[in-house]
Amino acid sequence: MKVLVADKFEASGLDGLQRVGCEVVYEPALKDQTLVKAIAETGADVLVVRSTKVDAAALEAGRLALVVRAGAGYNTIDVAAASARGIYVSNCPGRNAVAVAELAFGLILALDRRIVDNVADLRAGRWNKQEYGRARGLQGRTLGLLGFGRIAQEVARRAQAFGLNLVIWSRRFASAERVDAEAAGLDSGARATRVTFARTPAETAERSDILSVHVALTPETRRLVDQTVLSRLRPGAMFINTARAEVVDYAALEAAVRERGLLVGVDVFPDEPAASQGEFASPLAALPGVYGTHHIGASTEQAQEAVAAETVRIVESFQQTGRVPNVVNLAAHSPATHRLVVRHRDRPGVLAHVFDCLRAGNLNVQETENVVFEGAEAAVASINVDGAPGPELVEQIRGGNEHVIDVQVIRL
Repeated sequence: MKVLVADKFEASGLDGLQRVGCEVVYEPALKDQTLVKAIAETGADVLVVRSTKVDAAALEAGRLALVVRAGAGYNTIDVAAASARGIYVSNCPGRNAVAVAELAFGLILALDRRIVDNVADLRAGRWNKQEYGRARGLQGRTLGLLGFGRIAQEVARRAQAFGLNLVIWSRRFASAERVDAEAAGLDSGARATRVTFARTPAETAERSDILSVHVALTPETRRLVDQTVLSRLRPGAMFINTARAEVVDYAALEAAVRERGLLVGVDVFPDEPAASQGEFASPLAALPGVYGTHHIGASTEQAQEAVAAETVRIVESFQQTGRVPNVVNLAAHSPATHRLVVRHRDRPGVLAHVFDCLRAGNLNVQETENVVFEGAEAAVASINVDGAPGPELVEQIRGGNEHVIDVQVIRL
């Protein structure tokens, strides 16, 4: 199996791919037309990317069967185009959760103690203990979490150590009134931590001293944090975004900083440079009380090694079994309406006969599985189809091949 790695990738990951028998082509600078050309010329079966955009032209250029996003988000990949060509898209969720949580907490601490401004004044030769000796502290304050996936859970675990209370909004907990730390999936030693659940993002903001965003970018979460949500934060509250820029209305956030003195820590910005270095201007990042970082949430050695190991696991599973861990573009619900269960002798041509009958009956096969019994004398095929096989078709399958033992139809 040939793997094209079109982004910077850990040496341990490259070695791991070779160790499981893959032919690896490492071209970390590929993008746009050079990526399309490389996919066509290499004949790669698998494409591994991080931030490189993979559009329909790239997906249609060669014989790709799998695209692995070596990270969590996959919004840089045209998933619809991949699905239309039967190309698996997989990612590495949770492998960078600790790294992002560490940065989120670093921003919280930095904002509370104004660490960046402290350092800047000292480097400029200014001593101002009177100004910087004032800080509220974190213990006893309330941290609101929008989303409660793996990253938010890591943030919550660290919040326990700082004595912060938690208020959480998540779709899966939207109807909950209150749960304790154990029910929230936190450490058993955190029973004293006050954990409550809010019904809406706006309610979460209203109850928070610090609001941190940890939702994936979906059509439902785009601009989830808008002027309505931000207006519910009290003046001087903190706002942290280490998720995606698109889930926040940055114009409304900038206005909230100017008008109500919000303290903001962000790792993601709209219209970030595509390259790792370049000119960048952000009105938000230039404001006092705003600490910005360079989209580095997942950029620790520990996180990148974990992502590389997960990428190798995905490719190895696909190579050896045809199954893809963490696949993101399979249908949530099969269009199949009926299951055809065919008991048959394990002989050549039986399944070909069944499929020929289904084709003649204008029934499309959605999923199929053939289980062989001990001794390889008999097997059972379970075939999900998108319509009801009529009695005549069933009889045609049953009587048209001497090795068919029985046929059963189950409505799904």
